[in-house]
Amino acid sequence: MFDSLSDRLNAAFKRFKGHGRLDAKNIQDGLREVRLALLEADVHFTVVKDFIERIKDRAQGQEVLESLTPGQQVVKIVHEEMIELLGGETQGLNLDAKPPVVIMMVGLQGSGKTTTAAKLALYLRRQKRTPFMVPADVYRPAAIEQLHKLASEIGVPAFQSTTDMNPVEICIQAIEEAKKQACDVVLLDTAGRLHIDEPLMQELASIKEACHPQDILFVADSMTGQDAVNVAEKFNELLDITGVVLTKMDGDARGGAALSIKSVTGKPIKFVGMGEKLNELEAFHPDRVASRILGMGDVLTLIERAQEAIDDKEALELEKKFKRSEFTLEDFRSQMKKIRKLGSLEGIMKLIPGMGSMRKQLKDVKMPENELTKIDAMISSMTFAERNDHKLISTNRKKRIALGSGTTVADVTGLLKNFEQMQKMMKKMMGKQKQGKAIPGMPIGSSALMKEKRLKRKKLKQMKRKNKK
Repeated sequence: MFDSLSDRLNAAFKRFKGHGRLDAKNIQDGLREVRLALLEADVHFTVVKDFIERIKDRAQGQEVLESLTPGQQVVKIVHEEMIELLGGETQGLNLDAKPPVVIMMVGLQGSGKTTTAAKLALYLRRQKRTPFMVPADVYRPAAIEQLHKLASEIGVPAFQSTTDMNPVEICIQAIEEAKKQACDVVLLDTAGRLHIDEPLMQELASIKEACHPQDILFVADSMTGQDAVNVAEKFNELLDITGVVLTKMDGDARGGAALSIKSVTGKPIKFVGMGEKLNELEAFHPDRVASRILGMGDVLTLIERAQEAIDDKEALELEKKFKRSEFTLEDFRSQMKKIRKLGSLEGIMKLIPGMGSMRKQLKDVKMPENELTKIDAMISSMTFAERNDHKLISTNRKKRIALGSGTTVADVTGLLKNFEQMQKMMKKMMGKQKQGKAIPGMPIGSSALMKEKRLKRKKLKQMKRKNKK
């Protein structure tokens, strides 16, 4: 979403480089480019005006004019001001109230409320919460069925409402039902309209008055740009929303809604939808998003994704297999799938500091996603025995595997050759790790940490034995 803005801002920052000192003129020239970049990204014009004024005031101060690297200092100021523009600190849900905590989802029709309610339910379940979903939209055809289908997919209970029921009564009864089922969070999926109208707002106000929600989340389609900001402002005036969820952040919109909404409404963005899958909802971190926009990467998000994809116990088992030279094609395929969960190579590159600019250079280079799909197909076409012992694969078997995976014998041969080289390399690396030598590209101290964990487990077992005696 922010690719175009990132390119424009980086071009603007180049104007500051090469100056031993910054004066009023070159500051003004550089900030003119920043202003144009933000306006082209569909950021609200009053937000842009205030943003530029704050940067200009700080850039003309002594901290920059006397700096040895004034260009870098301007980038630092823009980064800090952009974090503030996006909301400053990360704002989570208000979950400290007595259960069940009530979260009310509001917004226009088509913004993705129902899907976002399901995404949020899955997010809460991963946080060791027990959510309860409530279909309170009795107007949109099949809205209730859609919510029940999504709830079933993620294994979350949902209230059995019908289209002839009153939405306010649905919400009141659902909270009572959630208490009976010992659910600690209730998600109210309210009705939307194609535009703001009096009956809709009155119904939402009545639900708010009857259910006293701890959070009222306005769900906005980020692709609609300034329209999303204007609608959020209206909802905030009438309902006093507590936060915003921006959907379709993986699209090619210009990002103006994300950069304007906090300044205009005064309410933080709490979550962003990064795709259509139900697990593609992320907490909104202003500092990380600001870093991505300015091409500084986002290592923390990459680490979090890796932690979700790779289990500690599995990593330990994998290390043992490497040491015993038992790493098979089946293990390789399993790890390959986990890496792909982190996202596309292009998406990962955006999160690594300094790698964002390389995307342009690799524009015409074939990305390895298709190669990974081909490798997966070849390994899937092998028998269980072949996946666990690749030496069984003869020329005739290669032909069968190639035919089954839609590849060539040369592709299968290449896969086996590369796999054998990888096995040798990993065996060599494990030998170095055993001798206490540093391995390039491997996390320093990871093996030592695992060793420490094993020693702790051993001590605990010894203590248990002593206690039994």
